[in-house]
Amino acid sequence: MNMNVLIALAIMILSGMALGRLAKFCKLPNVTGYLIAGLLIGPSVLNIIPAETIGKLDIISEVALGFIAFSIGNEFKISYFKRVGVTPIVIAVLESLVAVILVIAGLLIAGFPLPYALVLGAIAAATAPAATIMVIRQYKAKGPVTETLLSVVALDDAVALILFGLAVAIAQSLGNPGNSSILASMLQPTIEILGGVGLGFVMGLLMLIPLRWFKKDGNRMCLIFAFVFAGIGLADLLNLSALLLCMAMGAALANFSKDITHLSKLCDYVTPPIFLLFFVTSGAELDVSVLPTLGLVGVIYIVLRVIGKMAGASLGAWICKAPAVVRKYLGPALMPQAGVAIGLSLLATTVVPEYGASIRAVTLCATLIYELIGPAVAKLTLTKAGEIEPSVKKRKPEKTA
Repeated sequence: MNMNVLIALAIMILSGMALGRLAKFCKLPNVTGYLIAGLLIGPSVLNIIPAETIGKLDIISEVALGFIAFSIGNEFKISYFKRVGVTPIVIAVLESLVAVILVIAGLLIAGFPLPYALVLGAIAAATAPAATIMVIRQYKAKGPVTETLLSVVALDDAVALILFGLAVAIAQSLGNPGNSSILASMLQPTIEILGGVGLGFVMGLLMLIPLRWFKKDGNRMCLIFAFVFAGIGLADLLNLSALLLCMAMGAALANFSKDITHLSKLCDYVTPPIFLLFFVTSGAELDVSVLPTLGLVGVIYIVLRVIGKMAGASLGAWICKAPAVVRKYLGPALMPQAGVAIGLSLLATTVVPEYGASIRAVTLCATLIYELIGPAVAKLTLTKAGEIEPSVKKRKPEKTA
């Protein structure tokens, strides 16, 4: 049954607000409530919002991820990288690589075929920035762990694309040694990354021109929306990474505009309903029926990926002599996994079709678990790191005699 899209959006916003408040009451991040709200009203549970209607809301996810990437890019200032050096890059590479290696090794030890282990293992590199960013924003987390986390999740997708391209190339060469080229298979993710970053940076510089003439907040907000929409659309047309493009756009603006702090605040005023709808939609898309198919391969993937992320992040922080608090608490905050991983699992159905169904099922199961648990774990680790201040209720001043 089809539902009016506007009515569906209203139900999603109201249910998201209600469950978000309940989650806050339970001392959980709002994003956990949004995801649970979507799960409850979606096709998997109550089916208040049918699958046909959810399928019409893809644009919400694209816009939300575009703004999330744009806001991450706003933190990428040259002054920051001059201060921390290559630390975020080293950590991003190692936390992804160690997770991939551990998952592949675990699958091989369990007796799964090498091509299957390579492709599924490569998907383990991907981390979802959206849930983590929402937790940081809600609790206004500040400190070395938060600062490093923002950079690492931003770089993570680029690393994941490269590792997945390499894994697919090797897997295809094992299946068809005479018809595949590792170099050719690596070319597409390289173009996707470099093209997205390059075009995004140019668009960020172009945005500076109209910003000189439009000074009012309303006009500037319209400009930001126009450029983010254009970036997402161009990325789709040119088969580039929309996340990296919008991130690069935000980075260019952050380094060449004196008004970046004010522009970021403008975005914060208007994006909350977009982000709420994005997470409710994400929750509605979660399919609890895939859980029984988890099996041994799912357990290996879910457990070893988390261990790999934690070990790799800690190793990278140790090599770069990052603060001890970063070494200890960064890894667990990298647990969430969603959009990019699901996209790569869809791609796996075409590049290794004999394993595609199983890879997709495992990825969907992992997404369900990571997305529901990940935000709470991120809040817990940032709290333990001392970067989320405990809420203190204000008491009324006592009357003096």
